Amino acid sequence: MQKFSIAVVITLIAALAGAPAHAQAGVEKEPPMAADAHPAFLVATIKPSDPNTAMQGWSFESEGHHINCRNATLSDILKSAYGIHVKQIVSAPEWFSKDRYDITGIPDVPGVPNFKQTQSMYQKLLAERFHLVFHRETREMPIYAITVAKGGPVLKPADPSETTNTGSSGSVGQRILKFRSISMPELALNMSFYQDRPVVDQTSLPGRYNFTLTWTYDVSREGDAGAAPSLFTAIREQLGLRMDAVKGPAEVLVIDHIERPTEN
Repeated sequence: MQKFSIAVVITLIAALAGAPAHAQAGVEKEPPMAADAHPAFLVATIKPSDPNTAMQGWSFESEGHHINCRNATLSDILKSAYGIHVKQIVSAPEWFSKDRYDITGIPDVPGVPNFKQTQSMYQKLLAERFHLVFHRETREMPIYAITVAKGGPVLKPADPSETTNTGSSGSVGQRILKFRSISMPELALNMSFYQDRPVVDQTSLPGRYNFTLTWTYDVSREGDAGAAPSLFTAIREQLGLRMDAVKGPAEVLVIDHIERPTEN
């Protein structure tokens, strides 16, 4: 089963970077959807989530061509469908981040969709069933800007034949991310899931890269013997980049209209 969940951030990160999560052997036998396909949901059932599961977190899952979303708010769905930080969503109603839904459905195109195609399906569902209308603006806001550090980047260019992939491991308080064939905008998007504000790529570095990033996310453990550095230090020392808190331009989605879902 493929699973994309904020509770398991790295899996969503891999998906947003364009790579499927590890799948069970039976699911892997299903053929992938054509790469140039732009699917929508053929049928989709939307129902309120069980309120008793609210504390269990939310998830996006797919088993073959069966697409499922569990216990997610419209804010969660929009963030994943468009690959943005919650602070890049503007003018949403109060219920937008409170009401939770379970969504199940299948695509209108044969085969198993990749994550980009699944994003497309949710984008269309938001428009058709929630009547979402929005426009994009660029606004000044608190962001983290990724730039090239003094001395230049320490990044290995990926082979053009490599497929985007991300792996995760780590011990208590520490995270190890292994990126393969990832662009700088994708790195910034991935880092946004660990931060309280959007992360924006300002490196101007083209191409795709392979690298490993290891950091300690538990501040109380940074002084432990052999502990990895903080994320900000790790990005500088291990990648030759900087991630600084600044105020700068970021794209936002301004909600013009949104409704609770239409009947199934």
